[in-house]
Amino acid sequence: MSRKDHRPLTLRDVSEASGVSEMTVSRVLRNRSDVSQATREKVLRAAKQLGYVPNKIAGALASQRVNLVAVIIPSMSNMVFPEVMAGISRTLEDTGLQPVVGVTNYNPEKEEKVLYEMLSWRPSGVIIAGLEHSDAARAMLRAAGIPVVEIMDVDGDPVDTCVGISHRRAGREIGKAIVAAGYKRIGFLGTKMPMDHRARKRFEGLTQALAKGGIEVADQAFYSGGSALAKGREMTEALLNRTPDLDFLYYSNDMIGAGGLLYLLEKGYDIPGQFGLAGFNGVELLQGLPRKLATMDACRAEIGCKAAEIILTRISNPDADLPDRVELTPTLSRGDTLRDG
Repeated sequence: MSRKDHRPLTLRDVSEASGVSEMTVSRVLRNRSDVSQATREKVLRAAKQLGYVPNKIAGALASQRVNLVAVIIPSMSNMVFPEVMAGISRTLEDTGLQPVVGVTNYNPEKEEKVLYEMLSWRPSGVIIAGLEHSDAARAMLRAAGIPVVEIMDVDGDPVDTCVGISHRRAGREIGKAIVAAGYKRIGFLGTKMPMDHRARKRFEGLTQALAKGGIEVADQAFYSGGSALAKGREMTEALLNRTPDLDFLYYSNDMIGAGGLLYLLEKGYDIPGQFGLAGFNGVELLQGLPRKLATMDACRAEIGCKAAEIILTRISNPDADLPDRVELTPTLSRGDTLRDG
């Protein structure tokens, strides 16, 4: 397999695309005032379409790089990403490369800004969460001329390489387990979609598997922000008040699932006999709950390690014959909240 050709863009590329001189392009990108507004807009539009990012390393050639790996993730408060970072850091330790983190808060516009700033310092590689990016962000990633690894997800087309799990497959697996266990009235509780693309894909996989068993999701609820444990309790209570005949709840993550579990235990539900529930992510912090929540491990640390290994391989051997997609397989744990099929 031949690698995609990622030649770093230069001022000449922007000059040719905008129809102005390289000197004028340089003035615009340095925010000089001696350029007309019409010319400035023309240059900036061309640069954005190409994905060009100026080099902030003073006096350096465009081909030079710093010993940093840009890691762009949506959240540090989400317990998923610190484990990913641990895998990246452990792999890069003693290599001379250091990860530097940017947080996007699941906001595509902020992702563009973070990516623009990080690329302007000419890192040696980029590790970025997800496969869904704006056109401008994808253009910058393609034009960067460095290894790019998109992580957490493989359900889509990577810019360069992706490492993660199939969230649709994960959703299908839990759906099959729910059907096999004999539950009939299913509720879904999760983060607001479509911003959380991976949760959306798990939901799609879940509904596909349930449909094959002749079952539909009977009710659903979504949230954004706030304490996940508290939200899990609140959403579970509200959903059961609205649809009291549910017998299984699938949560898009373990934290809201834990809140739901505590609420159901408090109300005296027979779990998993009368009522079942499951989350996602395999969060170890929740092992101390009164019941072990059924969940699926998202291979977080392994994803971080694999992504960093790909960056290192591509830096040492740009022509290395590597796959553009590395899919890991999560494991379903039934815990104490999903009866056997």
